[in-house]
Amino acid sequence: MKMLNYGLRAALALTAFTISLPAHAHITFENKEVKAGSTVKFVLRVPHGCAGSPTTAVRIALPEELTEAKPQPKPGWALDVSRIEAQGDGSGENVHAAHGGHNDAVIKEIAWLGGKLDDAYYDEFVFRAKVAEDIAVAAIFVPIVQECETGVERWIEIPPAGGSSNDVKFPAPSIGILPGS
Repeated sequence: MKMLNYGLRAALALTAFTISLPAHAHITFENKEVKAGSTVKFVLRVPHGCAGSPTTAVRIALPEELTEAKPQPKPGWALDVSRIEAQGDGSGENVHAAHGGHNDAVIKEIAWLGGKLDDAYYDEFVFRAKVAEDIAVAAIFVPIVQECETGVERWIEIPPAGGSSNDVKFPAPSIGILPGS
């Protein structure tokens, strides 16, 4: 009976540990919270490949709440930046600038391409951006597409209002927003 009790406790502990694992398996940001109006270094954590396949590209779609973005180059990876140029009439024109070509257009997507991050390893991808001053949301969600030698994982799901990232299968990484100073 004592052995059964020990086995049951071990099984319950393992179940609790396993239930907590999915949150650690997703792509996340090192930052948990940032202040509105601040310029922040965002560190994107990539903990695995796609079902065992090595990661070969990481693409970030920047939400409108993040401006003045500057990606950090990564040795062994090509940097690709997509921008949108605001027009006087409010429309936008896509401008593509491979490897950091600079103009006054707003960065809408950052991609690190052509590297190889084996599934057994973890890495970080970094960019800097300014968080909007007058922000009306409690968190910013940043959609990520992870391309692998075999397969793609789209970390793009945003939970419904009042929901949590645990309510969706492929949650977009999020950052909580604190009031600015």
